[in-house]
Amino acid sequence: MPLRDHFHPPLSARHSWDALHAMWPAIMVQHLYPKLPPGFEAAPGVHIGDRSGYESDVSAFERDDTTPFGTAGGGLATLTWAPTEPTVSHDTDVPDQDAYEVRVYDAERGRRLVAAVEIVSPGNKDRPMSRQAFINKVADLLRQDVCVSVVDLVTDHHFNLYAELMEWIGHPDRLLNGDPPTIYAVTMRRRERVKRRPVLDTWFYPLVVGQPLPTLELWLSDTAGVTLELEATYEDTCRPLNIR
Repeated sequence: MPLRDHFHPPLSARHSWDALHAMWPAIMVQHLYPKLPPGFEAAPGVHIGDRSGYESDVSAFERDDTTPFGTAGGGLATLTWAPTEPTVSHDTDVPDQDAYEVRVYDAERGRRLVAAVEIVSPGNKDRPMSRQAFINKVADLLRQDVCVSVVDLVTDHHFNLYAELMEWIGHPDRLLNGDPPTIYAVTMRRRERVKRRPVLDTWFYPLVVGQPLPTLELWLSDTAGVTLELEATYEDTCRPLNIR
């Protein structure tokens, strides 16, 4: 079934959008696990903070105690991986940002973040400060060479956080023609080049209510990754919630 509008009647009168947002990351993880090579783990995360909080995400980690993929014995060689060309590529340096935070990792497992899926909530778009906080978070992940996917179904705030991010780093996406869609999905990844500036690759997909959702590519390294079928995970989330 196609994408619904979760933020306007009649659906919003029967179901709260936060039920979808809370359950979707776990369903994404269920779909990702059979595809991840040995040594990679996915985990859902939901944090309800203040209005500028980041509400839902999916993260993928690579364990340091496994054979690097792309080498003999690595599990990734068995995957079918045929990535599409990026819609836009820019020579760019993602601006450095101050980060005042604490991250605690299990030092014995040595987890390294390689990919993240961010599901946008109304609280990420409702104020300039909230939007800038979200942009800062994505920019910081990209600067750490984390592949970031953003999924935005929020129809009641007419802002495009991806477009604002690209404006902020100084490379507006020319394919948006100055009128970015309110809802969209995008994957972004930065890759280093020898003696040249890094490149920021993006795969941008406008979303339309009533149409199927796209498949995203999650990069686990510069050369390999897995796919995430948004349509299948979305339907598997809506079905038990009786969202029709």
